[in-house]
Amino acid sequence: MVRKFLRMNMIFRQALIPAVLISFAIPVFQAPAQTNALQPVPVLEVMQQVADWQLAHPETNRPTGWICSVGDIGMLALAGISGDSKYRDAMLAKGEANDWQLPEYRGRKYHADDQCVGQVWTELYFRYRENDMIGPMQKKMDFILANPSPNQSLEWPASDTWSWCDALFMAPPAWVRLYAATDDERYLDYAVTNFWRTADFLYDKDAHLFYRDSSAFDKQEKNGQKIFWDRGNGWVLAGIVRTLQYLPANNPDRPRFEQLFKDMAAKVLATQQPDGLWRSSLLDPRDFPTPEASGSALFTYGLAWGINQGLLDPATYGPAVTQAWAALVNCVNTNGEVTHVQPAGTAPAQFPADSTAPYGSGAFLLAGSEVYRLAVLENTRPIVVKVTNPSGFRRDCETVEIAANQPLAGSAGPLQMLIGSGKQIVVMDGLSSRILDSQVYSPGDDTNELLFQVDLAPGETRTYDILDASALAAVPPPLVKTFARYVPERYDDFAWESDRIAHRSYGLALIPAEGTISSGPDVWIKKHHILIVDVMYATKHYHEDNGEFMDDFRVGNSRGCGGIGIWDGKQLHVSSNYHTWKLITTGPIRSEFELTYDAWDAGNGGKVSETKRISIDANSYFSKDESFLTSDKWPLTVAVGLAERACGTNGTEQITDDQAAGWLSYWQPEDKPKGRIGTGIVLPRGSVTQFTTDKQDLPDSKIHAEVPQPTHEGAPPIRDLLAITTVQKDQPLEFYFGACWDRSGDFTNATQWAAETKRLSERRDQPLQVTVGN
Repeated sequence: MVRKFLRMNMIFRQALIPAVLISFAIPVFQAPAQTNALQPVPVLEVMQQVADWQLAHPETNRPTGWICSVGDIGMLALAGISGDSKYRDAMLAKGEANDWQLPEYRGRKYHADDQCVGQVWTELYFRYRENDMIGPMQKKMDFILANPSPNQSLEWPASDTWSWCDALFMAPPAWVRLYAATDDERYLDYAVTNFWRTADFLYDKDAHLFYRDSSAFDKQEKNGQKIFWDRGNGWVLAGIVRTLQYLPANNPDRPRFEQLFKDMAAKVLATQQPDGLWRSSLLDPRDFPTPEASGSALFTYGLAWGINQGLLDPATYGPAVTQAWAALVNCVNTNGEVTHVQPAGTAPAQFPADSTAPYGSGAFLLAGSEVYRLAVLENTRPIVVKVTNPSGFRRDCETVEIAANQPLAGSAGPLQMLIGSGKQIVVMDGLSSRILDSQVYSPGDDTNELLFQVDLAPGETRTYDILDASALAAVPPPLVKTFARYVPERYDDFAWESDRIAHRSYGLALIPAEGTISSGPDVWIKKHHILIVDVMYATKHYHEDNGEFMDDFRVGNSRGCGGIGIWDGKQLHVSSNYHTWKLITTGPIRSEFELTYDAWDAGNGGKVSETKRISIDANSYFSKDESFLTSDKWPLTVAVGLAERACGTNGTEQITDDQAAGWLSYWQPEDKPKGRIGTGIVLPRGSVTQFTTDKQDLPDSKIHAEVPQPTHEGAPPIRDLLAITTVQKDQPLEFYFGACWDRSGDFTNATQWAAETKRLSERRDQPLQVTVGN
């Protein structure tokens, strides 16, 4: 259902490689020519060729099992750098087709292999933020936490624990991603605790390598060496990478993970063969002469990532990565098929040189994603931006805003020049090669601003690379999550939305057409995180409950959701409908516009006019309002309001507020079985002088007892809930207003919505800290 609406509404509008790719049919492998240069374009080209072949040859047996899931993990790594959205779309379609479930092969409940696909679902969640994508996974992990297996043995063939080293790739990265998606530290604790339980059991501290499982403890290869399987150790090295990508930077276990990674990397480097690849038995390559591509790709992925993160010396490891990548490319047939992949197994083995598997393609794509990043950074110097979360709570989908004229520490000058240059700018995630959605726009005064969004754990600092887009081979199409436009086909409406909520304001043409006079914003609600404005206006199905989106919020002459007025102590004086509009930007991260209102009677012979600048960011339920008022009398006592509905004798509402912090949330009573709407406003801390209502001459009991009958659009407002503040001359009134629908699943009760409104005030008081320096 999610994919259906994503597509229906067009929500998201949108190397090195020789001239001939060679496949070897015999286990004789020629070392590729040496080169010191990596270039982004050929790296991306061969990655796309491999992905295209894999998409054309899907594995139909257990499509969400580990064999396919590793391939899909690599596919999403490619989607983060490719200019073609088909790789992302293919993974979205697969998740929808499989209902976002984690498999339970043969009824098993705890097996790490069955958790691998959770990495795919969570990575898609981080792009789309749809709860459906992680709901089944969360249910499965909650079951594991609540019902631990009675068999906690790590002796092979125990399968309810992570008793084999492959599990450290399959499971911990899924668990830490679920932690990042939910802010539930139980998932993080489980991942870290059980990772080290397995590592302490299977890691050979002398060899700095992992046994595949306990059955290998007392075995030896023909040459008398211990048995260390290349792909098994590749799983571990890559698993550490994928765990560190979502383990908070300030987590106390992070140094231990990094040290294990560096110790393993040194041994991996020492076991690389002259042709650039590794053999299935790391310490007995002579008896296993066929180059093994899947383990080699996982090693290449890990080593390249280590260089990119500054954990590994580029002078020491860079030549090995370059040689390994060239050799991996030589394992790719002209049609994109990755060869030299050892079939699924549990130990080093001989295998045909033309053997392939989806996990081989996935490992190749993972390697390519970090080699691509290495190539980009070798050919250009990025501007590094550090973003710190100073608060004790997690910050998800929070916008970083950097103005071209904003003074910043370090090398701010080059960043400011780049932002103001008019060139296309991209933002690369600091812990992967993924290009993040970003936006540059001019809010006015001939300045430009760069916007992108970050996820940060409490107290965490992360880095991001700002680049001229010309340094890349391609720019991934962004997911467009905000939209705003003038709607002349519907009486001068002006509508705007994020992927979470939608609003509209009324123009003057509506007055003669319908007689509606109101400057209070309307609310359109949506179940899924999609864009709906154009669909609503095209279909004219505003008020029908189709289960996905509708207009069930009556504004009337109330303040709607966040309208303002002048308060004289007893009466509210409000403007008419807006007169003119100006669109400033509509983009993937932010939409922003201005509405102007003609002067109106503010009481006591005064006149007030307003220019209102409204913006909304991706993944946000709240819009920001900057109202610039003109008057012949100062200061002004201004009210910001929310429409209140009648409860009757059986209905319920919940009003929660904090005057000192400046926020007010309202949970409406339900007049029909269409779900409940929450609204909220957040003013500057310390600015609210009182919370009150209009129609103060009537007691609450009388107002709520006389319940107006709802129409197809919902119940009309009975009065306004008001936050009173004072505005001085030449001082804009700045506040936030927002709304939610309980059927979206993000907020299902008044307590949750009040917490979200409160959290916005806390984010306001503790802004992200942004510094620049290479």
